[in-house]
Amino acid sequence: MSRYDLTDFEWRVIEPLLPNKTRGVPRVYDRRVLNGIFWVLRSGAPWRDLPGPYGTRTTCYNRFVQWRKAGMWDRRLERREARPRVILR
Repeated sequence: MSRYDLTDFEWRVIEPLLPNKTRGVPRVYDRRVLNGIFWVLRSGAPWRDLPGPYGTRTTCYNRFVQWRKAGMWDRRLERREARPRVILR
């Protein structure tokens, strides 16, 4: 597990926000692809430098674009902003 990979807790939070695929060829494992997307976003490296364990750069990039068009990133941000970081008593 790299420092850019999702923890099990983070994955449980994000997984319900992912759009379902109802037709066609089954997708490559979503968590692996999402870890690849986060690797690129957090490292600042270009897609072409994506390490092999995350899948192909084309798959990761295409999924990033598909999820953006489906509003997945916006829903994730809305959910994050809706949760308080600190509870004051």
